[in-house]
Amino acid sequence: MNLIKWINFQSHEDYRGQLVSLEIGRERTVPFDVKRVYYIHKTGPDVSRGFHAHKNLKQIVTCVAGNCRMVLDNGKSRQSVKINDPTKGLLIESMVWREMHDFSNDCILIILASDHYDESDYIRDYHQFVEQVCQ
Repeated sequence: MNLIKWINFQSHEDYRGQLVSLEIGRERTVPFDVKRVYYIHKTGPDVSRGFHAHKNLKQIVTCVAGNCRMVLDNGKSRQSVKINDPTKGLLIESMVWREMHDFSNDCILIILASDHYDESDYIRDYHQFVEQVCQ
């Protein structure tokens, strides 16, 4: 099973630069209603983040500057991918463990979430995650 699912954003480029648009509810764009948007920046290259899964939440992660490495794990397989293209978003389904590593100094990640922040939706212990996902 491939955990790496890219969504291509609409991109328009001319002499003025590039414009990337994300539209809700259209084919090949954001496949869920966005309830929360947040970004991660100023993360050093020796810092790792994530280390959790969500029971219900879905996310799209895109890197608008710089790059980092994302690790996705469904309890059976583990895949790693570099995020470095602002015209593509990585779709992360619910019940997928995620880790972020190897941030470039200029990395800015934007995350679109299918719901508001809810601490009870998080699974922060990997062994507990594997037990739940493999039931």
